[in-house]
Amino acid sequence: MKNKLLIIGASGHGKVVADIAIKMNKWKEIFFLDDNESITSSMGIEVIGTSDKAFDYIDEFEIFVGIGNNSTRENVQEKLETAGASIPILIHPSSVVGEQVEIGNGTAVMAGAVINCCTKIGNGCIVNTGSTIDHDNCIEDFVHISPGSHLAGTVKVGKGSWLGIGSIISNNLNITSDCQVGAGSVVIQDITETGVYVGAPVRKIGS
Repeated sequence: MKNKLLIIGASGHGKVVADIAIKMNKWKEIFFLDDNESITSSMGIEVIGTSDKAFDYIDEFEIFVGIGNNSTRENVQEKLETAGASIPILIHPSSVVGEQVEIGNGTAVMAGAVINCCTKIGNGCIVNTGSTIDHDNCIEDFVHISPGSHLAGTVKVGKGSWLGIGSIISNNLNITSDCQVGAGSVVIQDITETGVYVGAPVRKIGS
């Protein structure tokens, strides 16, 4: 295992990722890369270059993509994986992860999140602050579950979807890929078409 960590992205999401990494106490050195060259440090952590330099550090560092946008995170992480980068999993010590939970590379589990037993979380996901994912869920790759979102048992969320802050997903439901569920929305039946959904219960308002 490499004892150095490189985080791509030094703003909002990247800062939270760095905070988790510090609290995990797993890496001796942590650095950022960021494309805003005016940022030289963040959270007291040095920015040592732009994101395109990540490939120069593959042999020496584990590399984590701290970018909030799902499609951008997917694009960057998949290029790194193809190049042979080691992509860690970051789990905040205050989160609760049940038995027989699988978590994919590049996923961040934030403070206070709860993931109950027999759930599978894909690669490059964000399980944000105080969110809960109950038993037997399947969260596909590069999904963002926002702070305070709550998923009941046996929910499936398709690749690249985004569940807004405080959203609620009832049990035994499927949400297709590349969906956006608005803040505070309530999902009580399957979402089978890609699009933007808001309300309680949700209705589709855009594609």
